[in-house]
Amino acid sequence: MSPRRNPHVAPVVKWAGGKRQLLDVILPLLPARIAFYCEPFVGGGAVLFARQPRRGLVNDLNSGLIELYAVIRDDVDALIADLQQHENTAEYFYRLRNLDRDLAGFSALSPVERASRLLYLNKTCYNGLFRVNAAGHFNTPFGNYKNPNLTDERALRAVSRYLAKNALELRSEDFESTLADVPRGGFVYLDPPYDPLSDTANFTGYQSGGFGRDAQLRLRRCCEDLHRRGVRFLLSNSSTPFIRGLYDDFEIHTVQARRAVNRDAGGRGPVEEVLVRNYGTQRRRVGPAL
Repeated sequence: MSPRRNPHVAPVVKWAGGKRQLLDVILPLLPARIAFYCEPFVGGGAVLFARQPRRGLVNDLNSGLIELYAVIRDDVDALIADLQQHENTAEYFYRLRNLDRDLAGFSALSPVERASRLLYLNKTCYNGLFRVNAAGHFNTPFGNYKNPNLTDERALRAVSRYLAKNALELRSEDFESTLADVPRGGFVYLDPPYDPLSDTANFTGYQSGGFGRDAQLRLRRCCEDLHRRGVRFLLSNSSTPFIRGLYDDFEIHTVQARRAVNRDAGGRGPVEEVLVRNYGTQRRRVGPAL
């Protein structure tokens, strides 16, 4: 590990599809030098925080998540203080969870209060699953954990220092807008909501609106554009025939991962995923426009 990388800079939220378990596979595939880094689907940020780039764009369509990172960067002391007043009871959980049903009341909360609420719900909800319904309301039930770690002060302060000391722009917008601003010579790590392995395995509930096949096709067109512009990328996704067909003119690595977010514990076993990149070896052919 480079001396400038702080091992305490690590994800502060549990996120569907988080990449902590695959870091030993992903990190060796990244370019040795990255002058400009971009993550348009940052989620829990496992790859970002492991690599700790100095310049780049960090985006997620979930505006609450990006607000959380901004609060951690700008006002971590107030966030830690607010986290310490939460209660680990079902009654308190559902009262706090239901605040987003009242748009006016929710918007009246301060950024620190909204960030504290998101972290509290993430630590105390069932399986750490951040999920919203079509109306954008958080709807995961209470996890009933005896001693959840509501305030990981060391990690929060380490992430705060990292975000404050480096030139990382935080955004919450459509991924295509973010990718359009990556300069030539930059690097992008793409971790979109995965193509479902079956009709019943789909999970895109970290944001309202979902991420279907049309969005996967649009992302594929963006990857072709990145390649033409001289931007390197590494993409994670399910190892489905659809995804393999989309990216069959790029280099594809197959890896084994364990799905940690599943209502059925029996469905959390090893599954195949792919890592797709446009550098490292010669592409077999130039992919067609889609």
